This record gives sequence, structure tokens and C-alpha cells, in this order.
Amino acid sequence: MVAATSNETAPLPLNWEHELAVLLEELSSVQDELLSVLVAKKDCLAAADIAGLPDLQVRELALGERLQACHLRRGELLAAAKELNLPGDSLGRLAASLPARQRDKLGKQVKESEGRMRLLQNQSITNWVLAQRSLLHVSQLLEIIATGGRLQPTYGEGETVHTVGSLVNQEA
Repeated sequence: MVAATSNETAPLPLNWEHELAVLLEELSSVQDELLSVLVAKKDCLAAADIAGLPDLQVRELALGERLQACHLRRGELLAAAKELNLPGDSLGRLAASLPARQRDKLGKQVKESEGRMRLLQNQSITNWVLAQRSLLHVSQLLEIIATGGRLQPTYGEGETVHTVGSLVNQEA
């Protein structure tokens, strides 16, 4: 056996099946937990449960950090794969390059992860819409309070508009 003369050591070959499986398991766990947090957040927003939101925010931030760690690990795996002339552009292509038994199992996990990501995107958009609608509602309430319930003219300067139902009652 020849001793290494340099301080640098050659990278050990990765066990791709194990590394991908660990990453996909962690990603699956984070996605499931994040989905439950987003559903709980939607329920709080819909019920105007302001007291429940801070706890959810703490959980959501922690899950965001875990998701970021998964993203970094994904990048590392893909970079290492690229160095070994394996597909380095996506986990799906990397999983597809493995032997059949491993390819099928990990390919299924990748597809499930993609499906959960779409669910997370949909839930996030739902929460964003709820938040925007709530903000619009509060804005309208503030305007009603500020104007005493009288509509202000949209264009020009002048008196407030008194809505009297002129189209229905034929009043000017």
C-alpha cells in the first residue's frame, strides 16, 4: 500500500442510494410538517385567530431553516455527481442513473417530493390570498371609520357623495 504524500485526500465515492435516500427522507419530513403548519396558518387566518399565528411563525421559520439545509445538501450531492460525470442537474435524473432496484425506489420518492412541493406552493398561495383579502378588509374598515361612513369623491374636489339609490328610486 502506498502512503499519501499530500495533505489532500481524494474524495470517497458516495453511496448514492444512501445519500439520496437520507436527503429525500429529510425533505419529505420537512415538507409534511410544513404543509401541516401552512394548513394551520390558513385556519388561523380564516378564523382571525391572531393569537395562534406567532407559534406557527416560530415553527415555520424552523422548518424554513431545515428546508434550506436540504437545499444545500441537494446542491452538494449534485455537484459531487457532476464531478463523477453523473447527472448533476436534478435529483430525478441522478436517481434515474442508479441501478434498477435503487432507481425505482428513489425515483418514486423524488416524484412524491415534487407532488408535495406543488401542494406547498398551492397552500402558500392560498394563505397569501387570505392575507391580502384580510388586509383589504381592514383597509376598507379604516376608510369607513376615517370618513364617518361617507364616500369620498374619486375624482375632483367637492362634497362627499351621498348614495341614495338614484338608479332605483329615480332620485337625483
